[in-house]
Amino acid sequence: MLVLSRRVGESLVIGDDITVTVIEVRGDTVRLGVDAPRHVRVHRAEVIAAVKAENAAAARADDGVAAALQALARGAAAPAAPAAPAVADPAGDEKADTDR
Repeated sequence: MLVLSRRVGESLVIGDDITVTVIEVRGDTVRLGVDAPRHVRVHRAEVIAAVKAENAAAARADDGVAAALQALARGAAAPAAPAAPAVADPAGDEKADTDR
C-alpha cells in the first residue's frame, strides 16, 4: 500500500485520468474529491462490504425453499402454495381471487 501525505487543496493522480483531491480536514474526518471518468466506479469500501453481505444473505435458501427444490429434483410435486383468498363479487357471490 502506498501511503501519502497531502494537505487541503493538494491532489494525487491515479493513472492518466483519475484525480483525488483533499477538500477538507476536520478532526479525524477527511473529505476527498474524486475526479474520474464516468465508466470508473467509485464506491466507499464499507458500502461494498454491506452490499456483499446482503447479497449473500439473500442467496441463502430457507428450509421451505430447500425442501421444495429437493422435491422437484426427485421428480415429486412441489408443496402446494396457499389458496387464494376468497373475495366477494358485486353480485354477492363469494369467489376465489383466481376466478376473476
